[in-house]
Amino acid sequence: MGNGFYESPGLTLSFESDPHFPLAFESLDLQKSKIQLLSVITDGENRTIATIRVPDDKVATLLKKLEAYRDAVPGKRDNRKLVESIADIKLATLRELWTDDVDLYPAANTEIAWEVWLRRPEKGEPLPSERVRASETDFGYEVISNDLAFVDRTVLLIRGTREQLARGAEVLGVIAEVRKAKITADFYSTLSAADQHAISANLIARLGQLDANAPAVGLLDTGVNHGHPLLAPVMSDADVQALKPAWGGHDTYQQGHGTQMAGLAIYGDLTDVLSSDGPIELTHGVQSLKLYHAPDPHRPELYGTVTIEGISRLEVNVARRKVYCIAITADARDKGRPSSWSAAIDNLAFGEVNSTPRLILISAGNTGLFDRVLYPSYNETASVQDPAQAWNALTVGGYTERALIDATANPGWTALAKAGDLAPSSTTSMTWPPNMKKPFKPDIVMEAGNMGSPPGGGDPDFLPELQLLTINNEFAAGVAPFVEFHDTSASVALAANLAAKLIARYPDYTPETARGFMVHSARWTDAMLTRARDQHGKIDTTRLLRTFGHGVPNPEMLFYSAQNNLTLVAESTMQPYFLNEDGALASRDINFHALPWPRDALLALPFDTSIEMRVTLSYFIEPSPGERGWDRKYGYPSHGLRFKVVRPTEDIEQFKLRINAHDRDDDYDEDHVGETGTWELGTGGPTNGSVHSNTWHGTAADLANRSHIAVHPILGWWRTRKRENRYQNSVRYSLIVSIFTPSADVDIYTPVAIELGIDIPVEIQ
Repeated sequence: MGNGFYESPGLTLSFESDPHFPLAFESLDLQKSKIQLLSVITDGENRTIATIRVPDDKVATLLKKLEAYRDAVPGKRDNRKLVESIADIKLATLRELWTDDVDLYPAANTEIAWEVWLRRPEKGEPLPSERVRASETDFGYEVISNDLAFVDRTVLLIRGTREQLARGAEVLGVIAEVRKAKITADFYSTLSAADQHAISANLIARLGQLDANAPAVGLLDTGVNHGHPLLAPVMSDADVQALKPAWGGHDTYQQGHGTQMAGLAIYGDLTDVLSSDGPIELTHGVQSLKLYHAPDPHRPELYGTVTIEGISRLEVNVARRKVYCIAITADARDKGRPSSWSAAIDNLAFGEVNSTPRLILISAGNTGLFDRVLYPSYNETASVQDPAQAWNALTVGGYTERALIDATANPGWTALAKAGDLAPSSTTSMTWPPNMKKPFKPDIVMEAGNMGSPPGGGDPDFLPELQLLTINNEFAAGVAPFVEFHDTSASVALAANLAAKLIARYPDYTPETARGFMVHSARWTDAMLTRARDQHGKIDTTRLLRTFGHGVPNPEMLFYSAQNNLTLVAESTMQPYFLNEDGALASRDINFHALPWPRDALLALPFDTSIEMRVTLSYFIEPSPGERGWDRKYGYPSHGLRFKVVRPTEDIEQFKLRINAHDRDDDYDEDHVGETGTWELGTGGPTNGSVHSNTWHGTAADLANRSHIAVHPILGWWRTRKRENRYQNSVRYSLIVSIFTPSADVDIYTPVAIELGIDIPVEIQ
């Protein structure tokens, strides 16, 4: 004991590899020996640096691993993979625990806000956060947040210098990693109006020029005050319309709504933008159609009609591609049943209106503000709202990563939702009747902000540090130009921002492909997977999909393909049905797509190397709404499409026979003989809706022998209702396939790029 503190017994060591040489850091995580792997980074010289914590009484265990290699006969050495990958071992300092951008590491004696990740305590140890708090006065730093607890880490925000954090072994010894704390919305929203205007002016000076024909987010909301200094560079008078000219296109809704949506659709969360420096590329604009005017509301039954009219108005300028964004929703009594409004959305997306397919994003709708005290149980009974049940729409729910509370401003408050979990505002489709094959909604989730619970319980409230930052609908001198924003309106605006950036980068993508990529790039957080586990610890995939959809889109996966990741895209058409020689309607086309895997690169990997393959199929259906039941004749979708992957034990002819062995009824349950690996959502599914995505886990050797994917139709009303004369129609679809290898040193992209002669996206032959 020193100065009344618990002395942390043990060493924190850093293991370094040579440049461009992988370090077998997994072998350093010896949990049975209480040796913890704390962090792994790659530095500017491409060296891998792994930091571990070794208790004093376990130093001998680590030495034995090294000595076993030294003393063994060459060629039969234990721990060879680990030891031969090590170039240097040294005592770790705070610098080795820094896992953020190297350029952000603070200079000497410079006070910043740190995000400090604490390791899991060993049995009998005090909690690491207690040790850190106990050292505040002696070391001079300040803990400024509540504890954010994860499975094996606890996160604190600390204000101080690097010298203060590294002053004693009792603090350094419980730190797993450190990062620069992310600035939260309250940092800017609580500034004076004058200071906010100065920051806004600085941001405007960093803006690039928007191309006149750049894509635009078509925003159907409460209007936009486009004179805001941050909107003026991307919106002209012609970009602001109203369904009724008498309304005016400006935003007069209470404290504003459409203007805040426009800010997020253009810039994303302004907290991130304002915290960066350097030029800002403007990839897309906003075009606003005022669809809702509080003093003159539409009759509910007319929303389908006015939405069609509103979108048609925004399509006068055909040179600019659109991503449509809708955060206006009605009640949830339909529980997934198609309404006239949701069917109108499906018709618009399908292209029935003006022969133009469209990408339409809709918010899932919010829980009631006073119901959130019952989070999360109430969210599972609160249904996704009309028209977000639309099959062809990309429905966006909410989750949150904001869970750190300013303990100085809000002492004793706790975050209502855990980091990575369902946002308090988000609705789900958990209560939709299971006997109807209604789509899984939402399709994806985006940040929606969080709420805080007061000390001692009670109604939760919006705390500034848990919200997003966007532009204010009022912005005159003396009025703050920034404002906090939250809920699924924020989520769908952020999703529209991502989708617009995607079509700006890949302008030839069809709406089906753009929607497919938003789903394809999504992943579930650990908190989402935990919420979806049943009492036996097994993932309930229905609960997972009806709460979170396919998860949170990952921008890195959405826009780029690394050397050890490869994404293939096929945009194609097929005629699902035809009139056979007996005068009956039957299924027609099956499209087989050859996959140009780098077979030699895959087979060169160790035999048991794990690998992932993600497959997403996206298409739009023509809707047939009405209360005539959901049987085969009067079903809602015009057609359905499914994908199947060849098995390692099949040749292409056997694969074709398997696909043709049944009449392609969605209820067909084929055998799974010869199937290897596992599919996250089951071998046959999910099949609800008009976008299907699943991930296969297996070995590189198995994947090398999976050479084809088939896309085939299943039953739809185009086949069961002959008199509608739709059976000769062709449909579009997008098939997206990605493979992921565990090591960045395995180059699977280059062999395919050379073979096909084009950059990403790679077209399937």
